[in-house]
Amino acid sequence: MNRRFGFFDATALTLGFAFLYLPILILVVYSFNASRLVTVWGGFSTQWYVSLLQNEQLLQAAWISLRVAFLSAAAATVLGTLAALALVRYGRYPGRTLFTGMVYAPLVMPEVITGLSLLLLFVAVDFDRGFWTVVLAHTTFTMCFVTVVVQARLVDFDRSLEEAAMDLGCPPLKTFFTITLPLIAPSVLAGFLLAFTLSLDDLVIASFTSGPGATTLPMRIYSQVRLGVTPEINAVCTILVALVTIGVIIASLATKRSAVARQ
Repeated sequence: MNRRFGFFDATALTLGFAFLYLPILILVVYSFNASRLVTVWGGFSTQWYVSLLQNEQLLQAAWISLRVAFLSAAAATVLGTLAALALVRYGRYPGRTLFTGMVYAPLVMPEVITGLSLLLLFVAVDFDRGFWTVVLAHTTFTMCFVTVVVQARLVDFDRSLEEAAMDLGCPPLKTFFTITLPLIAPSVLAGFLLAFTLSLDDLVIASFTSGPGATTLPMRIYSQVRLGVTPEINAVCTILVALVTIGVIIASLATKRSAVARQ
């Protein structure tokens, strides 16, 4: 028996969304505050966005974050797609259980543990921490999310299309690039955007694995917030929220388009 959506349900849903998104909305509004005091409204102004363009530390941190996010998301997309293929296409094989556990471990493991373990690894192999250690750490962290997204698409994939192509003489590798990859491309794109967003937002793992000259934007924001929130931080956080929102929307549209195409 279906229960009607009542007043209590609407109130609970409204309060839940308000608790989650009202602080973000307040931050966005106060990024256009003309007053230097972030808690006092002094009128509408975009001066802090102009001031942000002159803040070299924040701009450099933002550029580092974008490069780390793009490179780690690209690597995670390739590795995650291959891992999904191994989990879906090759059935039972020796070491599958261990491989599955290693792929999905970052999903359930606290970021503090992941960051600390990667830090100990880099110290043990005498790998100087910097830009590339953050890229490797974020690749490890985000690859599992790409695997989950692509694996969900491969489970429902029509294998007869590949079989028809190979029956016509197409080699397996060419079949993958001409048949399989274009059909799962929306899921691969969604996985890339999800990995990019997670890397762009990460603070904990980057704090453990970064070094001199590799301060990401979340790390820079966190270090400045401890000394007091400034209007420039509100502005850069608003831009970051906008980028993440755009990424989520694109990923959602790609996933929806893939579902419609399958239907």
